[in-house]
Amino acid sequence: MKKIQTLLLGCLVLLCVTSCFEDSDDNAINGSEITDFIWKGMNAVYLYKSEIPDLANDRFSSDEEYATYLGGFDSPEDLFESLIYLPEDVDRFSRLFSNYFDLQNLLQGNTLTNGLEFNLYFVPGSEFEVFGAITLVLNNSVADNEGLERGMIFRSVDGETLNTGNINSLLGQSTYTLNFADYDDNGTPEAEDDLVTLNAQSTTLTRQSYSENPIHYTDVLEVDNTSIGYIVYNGFLNSFDGQLNDVFGTFQNANIDELVIDLRYNGGGSVQTALYLGSMVTGQFTGEIYSQLRYNENLSSRNRDYLFTTSIEGGGSINSLNLSRVYVLTTNRRTASASELLINSLKPYINVVVIGENTAGKTQASQTVYDTPVVFSTENINPNHTYAMQPLIANSSNVNNQLVPSDGLIPDISLSEFPGNLSRFGNVDEPLLAEAIFQITGSLGRSDVEFYEYQIPPREVNMSKFFHPLEKEMYID
Repeated sequence: MKKIQTLLLGCLVLLCVTSCFEDSDDNAINGSEITDFIWKGMNAVYLYKSEIPDLANDRFSSDEEYATYLGGFDSPEDLFESLIYLPEDVDRFSRLFSNYFDLQNLLQGNTLTNGLEFNLYFVPGSEFEVFGAITLVLNNSVADNEGLERGMIFRSVDGETLNTGNINSLLGQSTYTLNFADYDDNGTPEAEDDLVTLNAQSTTLTRQSYSENPIHYTDVLEVDNTSIGYIVYNGFLNSFDGQLNDVFGTFQNANIDELVIDLRYNGGGSVQTALYLGSMVTGQFTGEIYSQLRYNENLSSRNRDYLFTTSIEGGGSINSLNLSRVYVLTTNRRTASASELLINSLKPYINVVVIGENTAGKTQASQTVYDTPVVFSTENINPNHTYAMQPLIANSSNVNNQLVPSDGLIPDISLSEFPGNLSRFGNVDEPLLAEAIFQITGSLGRSDVEFYEYQIPPREVNMSKFFHPLEKEMYID
């Protein structure tokens, strides 16, 4: 998760409405305050305000009509959802939170986790049975300390075979035991004959409080007299800007020739951090437009151009590599938002070679909106409730006014992850990294990559319930 500086909006008038969300009079008053806060907040900041008739400034002719409107919703969530523009296609990301303390922890990178990220697949030949493949083990987490590794396969949980009916209950527990399996592709590219067979290994995991360093792995690879910087970067978290800059200082001191940025599990984060990273990759475009933010008609005065820079605010000079080309690794499940901003913003200036899958398709930025009496103030948050919003408030485009398409950025070289090719980060034979190395040097691991290019993976299970909505996030500092 990512740290955020918040945009705040006050409810200027507190209306007494007749609706209540619980039986007590106090809760009825709180309910009216919450819905009043939600409507006025969305009316002021929502990016798609002009597309929602109920958010028009002249929607209500009197306080009584407004109160009747708010009273027509059974819950704050119902009101909020009614104000979202095309939630299946356009705005898949705006969220309402009933407890902003939990939200603040999430945005600062503090979560309850066992340290595993995984994909779920149908067992070949079955429409019901499921198995999982570990894609990421967070450093110094419970799973990491238990010795679990990327690429491990699990077939059962607590001794119960996984299927579409029990994956949420079994994998949603605070503590569970993974029962591992071996995956055999039978040496063919087709998935139909693949086997997933339980072995005798198992590990019990418990979720604990955890703070993630998004700089997951870095290395300098020496291949055919070429120095290649490699970084697995999992979140644009601004509290780690200095450490990120130190990594680029290492790359700079190593005189790397090429750079591979692995954003496969990076759901986004700070727009400012994305600017810093783009400035670290380059350095020859200082003062030119990196990206642009455009708000709704209420907030057009906040429209902003982000310019390539030579320094981190309060953090010293940026270690710039002055590269004219960078390689970026992506997946369609997790590469989103600020990750897409980086790719989209660099493309007009340098050659960005994207290897992997279509990205998630999120071009919009958000900020947290609290119930406060003064717009943009963090003071005097309404003590009568703990609701806050994270609505989309601006579009991010590159210098050519190009947005990230809603169906994502198309890779230059399509290559997918799936069970059987999930080897450790930094392994020069890992297919996506091997492809990048091949594009750079013309050698190393190409035979394996060619095999995986034709591999047909097992059918995936919808994983949306396992990803927190803020894992695809781009926020404004």
